[in-house]
Amino acid sequence: MNDIQEMPNWLKNRAFLTPNRIALKTEDLSMTFKELHEKAFLLAKKLSCAGVKKQDHVAVLMNNSVEMVFFIHALKYIGAVTVLINTRLSKHELSYQLSDSNSVFLLTENTFLPLIQNLSTKVLLREEVPLLEDGVFSLQENFSLNETDTIMYTSGTTGAPKGVLQTYGNHWWSAIGSALNMGLYEEDCWLAAVPFFHISGLSILNRSVIYGMPVFVHYGFNPIKANEAIKYHGVTIMSVVSAMLTKMIQELDKDKYPSTFRCMLLGGGPAPLPLLEECLERSIPVYQTYGMTETASQIVTLSPEYSMKKIGSAGKPLFPAQLKIEKDGELLSPYEEGEIVVKGPNVMKGYYQRNVETEKEFKDGWFYTGDIGFVDEEGFLFVLDRRSDLIVSGGENVYPAEIESILLSHPKVKDAGVTGLQDATWGQVPAAFIVSGQDLSEDEIIDFCKEKLAKYKVPRSIYFVSELPRNASNKLLRRKLIDLL
Repeated sequence: MNDIQEMPNWLKNRAFLTPNRIALKTEDLSMTFKELHEKAFLLAKKLSCAGVKKQDHVAVLMNNSVEMVFFIHALKYIGAVTVLINTRLSKHELSYQLSDSNSVFLLTENTFLPLIQNLSTKVLLREEVPLLEDGVFSLQENFSLNETDTIMYTSGTTGAPKGVLQTYGNHWWSAIGSALNMGLYEEDCWLAAVPFFHISGLSILNRSVIYGMPVFVHYGFNPIKANEAIKYHGVTIMSVVSAMLTKMIQELDKDKYPSTFRCMLLGGGPAPLPLLEECLERSIPVYQTYGMTETASQIVTLSPEYSMKKIGSAGKPLFPAQLKIEKDGELLSPYEEGEIVVKGPNVMKGYYQRNVETEKEFKDGWFYTGDIGFVDEEGFLFVLDRRSDLIVSGGENVYPAEIESILLSHPKVKDAGVTGLQDATWGQVPAAFIVSGQDLSEDEIIDFCKEKLAKYKVPRSIYFVSELPRNASNKLLRRKLIDLL
């Protein structure tokens, strides 16, 4: 009996099963799975000629494009491990990740030439690879589910980034869990406006070939273009974070989405309640999710039938997954706040070359996320904040996301971030960073908060700034707020 679970190469099999279905769309292009397979196969031969071999670690530093999709699949055809690199990294950060991941090659494009000078890693340019001679290679006919497919570095919201080992099985079960929750419709089309180097973007590409579903590719997020894709180009599902959704609603103004649009998948941390309430009023189907790089995208999602009843909740675990709330090793009861702990086949197998950190965050197969939340009496998860972002003021736990939600409900506040400042009396006190662009005073903000928050949660200081620090996925980097001072 073979204990290694295998399945056919996803894209190759999809091109065999449904060759004429649309795989990729842009405003100017429409490509079938057969055509995508042919592109990936040809590039795999050329990459092989350049020296890329099975199990090589190959870093990919590219902006969203259909060409990036070709290369991601080409590396799978060879059996290489793809290391996805954030396009916003400094040269120092890039060098660190290339070295830490033991990447043999860096696959990039002309845009990044100033960043990649004098790197020790061998560079292959996207624009030049198609000009190479074809090489002979052994096509990876099957995927072993316990084999590493991708390495993706944590966003760095807590300490030095670590390489997350994501297996084919992690990606497979992530796709299956999502489909079992949201369903799969023949006319589905997923808009990809989030970066492919991020798990939310990569998971869309994996679902495309597993489901046989087209992806509408955007080269970056633009709220006008995103709304147009939903209204005029058949998009039925989109992955967003709160900042993206807020801009889309502002641009949408009094217009509405068509009834064919069935899911705005909202992740990236706790969502401001005012935003969710506005979507409810506009009949925009928002499904809150909870997930991370370590869980290969979402692991908890609100089911469709509860999207209006459980507003503010991230939902229940996807079908293959489990969840519990713990504090100091004790299982907590409903509404008690503690660490979110998860388990499932979509949870990573560990951090690359970091056995100590891996063992620290796993216990009996359960992954300790470092996030704070609670479940209600029905088992619905409510995410409060990152444990590292928690403010402890006078012995009371203060969650920045809660204060941010209140601040964002003020009509003159466009964006808001909260972090803790050291205080001789209370240990820490909350401080708010506000993006407004209107006539707004510190006293007006504090008075507004006093009406809606307990005294110890009211920000002690207000700072008006032009923008907040966010990563490429538009997640707020609270640890960098202090740098604005």
